[in-house]
Amino acid sequence: MENINRSAGVWSAQKLTAAALLTAVGIMIPMVMPIKVMIEPASFTLASHVAIFIAMMLSPAIAAAVAAGTTVGFLISFPPVIALRAASHLVFALVGGLWLQKRPETLASPVKVHAFSFLIAILHSLCEVAVVCAFYFGGSMTSYYKFGFFYTVVLLMGVGSVVHSLVDFEIALVIYKLLCKQRSFAALARR
Repeated sequence: MENINRSAGVWSAQKLTAAALLTAVGIMIPMVMPIKVMIEPASFTLASHVAIFIAMMLSPAIAAAVAAGTTVGFLISFPPVIALRAASHLVFALVGGLWLQKRPETLASPVKVHAFSFLIAILHSLCEVAVVCAFYFGGSMTSYYKFGFFYTVVLLMGVGSVVHSLVDFEIALVIYKLLCKQRSFAALARR
């Protein structure tokens, strides 16, 4: 039956539940996490990407669902620039999910997983910088012009997003490895 479901593209109850739970966690973390740095247009909340990274480690489809779901949560609670930055997560979530689906051994090698994390962090940052650039050059961020493009976009968003992504990926990797010790989660994590 599982082979029929996979070939037909139907999600198992387990995958649907994992996507729903990770989406809920991804929406809740920015709302309740006490460790936040808000230097608009940047907002860095510790662990805010963990749910997306764990979803990415499970499958590209779960990663896309969680990235889309968390974007809806951000649209409800945050300014448009932050919500659109969340929408840009769909890009790195899909790319990372597809990479890990084709090369699951990446997560088993310390060198490969850290190189992967760095490359995903760069992609993550580029996507968020593109969103901020659209607002910056579109005139929607006139209050931030006094800080200049280099500080606001390159340093704050660019470098800040890379560091934030790297930290959140490490947290997600630890949690993922701990969850894989549970039989039911390990079955979901198998590719």
